[in-house]
Order: sequence, then C-alpha cells, then structure tokens
Amino acid sequence: MGKLSGYTYREIINKLKLFGFSFYRQAAGSHEIWYNEKTNRYTTIPNHRGDMPEGTLRSILKQAGIEPEDFISKK
Repeated sequence: MGKLSGYTYREIINKLKLFGFSFYRQAAGSHEIWYNEKTNRYTTIPNHRGDMPEGTLRSILKQAGIEPEDFISKK
C-alpha cells in the first residue's frame, strides 16, 4: 500500500475543500465535477463506497494541481 491509499470519498472531498474546491456539477453516473475558482481548475471525483484506489486519487490530484505530499499534510 502506498502513501495515498486508504482515503475514502468523504475524506478526499473534505481535504479538497481545504484547498478551495467546491462541488460544481454532477457528471455521468456516480462521478462529480469539483472546481477551484482561484486556480481555475476542475477535477472529476467518483463517488464510490470504500477506499479510493491510489491511482485514481493520484489522477484527481494531478487534475487539481495538488502535490501528493501537500494533500497528505493538509489538516
């Protein structure tokens, strides 16, 4: 397990809110689009139960322009 494993959907969105992201719109199926007005960045987040796969979380952070270390250390 990597350092980005073990995060649930709710934990991820709570941290993204700390970075300035807010819910923008519902996408296809169980996916949501979140937007940061200050950075003008969008990210797509699947709303699934259980832990988010590490690769999926890395993709979310890449879209959002957030370094994994910053995401982990944000409280």
